[in-house]
Amino acid sequence: MQRLLVTGGLGFIGSAFVRLLLESDREFSLTNLDKLSYAGNPLNLADVEDDPRYELVVGDIADQEHVDWLFSEGRFDNVVNFAAESHVDNSILSSAPFIDTNVRGTQVLLDTARQHGIERFLQVSTDEVYGSLGPTGRFTEDSPLKPNNPYSASKASADLLCRAYFVTHKLPVLVTRCSNNYGPGQFPEKLIPLITARALKDERLPVYGDGLQVRDWLYVEDHCRAILTVLEKGRPGEVYNIGGGRELPNLELVKLILDKLNKPHELIEHVTDRPGHDRRYAISYDKLKAELGWEPRVEFQEGIARTIDWYLGNPEWLAAIAAGTYQDGYK
Repeated sequence: MQRLLVTGGLGFIGSAFVRLLLESDREFSLTNLDKLSYAGNPLNLADVEDDPRYELVVGDIADQEHVDWLFSEGRFDNVVNFAAESHVDNSILSSAPFIDTNVRGTQVLLDTARQHGIERFLQVSTDEVYGSLGPTGRFTEDSPLKPNNPYSASKASADLLCRAYFVTHKLPVLVTRCSNNYGPGQFPEKLIPLITARALKDERLPVYGDGLQVRDWLYVEDHCRAILTVLEKGRPGEVYNIGGGRELPNLELVKLILDKLNKPHELIEHVTDRPGHDRRYAISYDKLKAELGWEPRVEFQEGIARTIDWYLGNPEWLAAIAAGTYQDGYK
């Protein structure tokens, strides 16, 4: 039986990955290490807490003593590191938590994984490490790293640490870099759930600048399938890009959500653009498709309909976040 450590498994993507594994026919035990930061939502996995294959441990990946203890107790085979401070706006206000978790935390995990002979260490990263694209072209794994905000700089730093541990220590590290994720259960600081939640209450919808920043949208279940594919079949030391193949300007996406909710476009309010706001992301997943046979399955129109329907059907989930009660009983 495979023993797997997932960090940040109460977050949006991490919880979707945990659920994917629990719904599969693989034999494994899974430990979820999560420090319950504001974006760690226990409601995301409340229905699987009693599964004998799953265990939640509350703790910080930057806490060396706690991580040492956990590895000694768990005797893990593989590690998948989702744990990260990920909201760009917050990194602009203060980069310190991003350095602590995304850089220092990754270093702690890498050192501990090396000491315990981990078979595979997968670092979940982002296309934002590549910076901003012009109107044409797509990021590939060979694109230079040019992060433009403290969040993406911290993720690029962690990626380079992973590369260094592979070259220097022969630690079997893999890195995935994904485009913008969306889907049910995403914390409502990100664009799609934020717009949906505010539109449902007929509140003003802030759109940065002219709203023509382009993002490549990836359904979260497709992303998690890709991560599992790389974990099981990827070549250690390699980077694999994961994209959804669906580029869309932010303003067009906001209007699409309003149309699906039958809300007026007049709710849109253009606000001062964010400092260092990347203009366009687009990512090539050709390497992942050619080497490992992965490609996205969920078309954007289907995925966005599923996502909006989920928020419409789970008002108590949004209410718990708005009230700040979603972590009650866990901390």
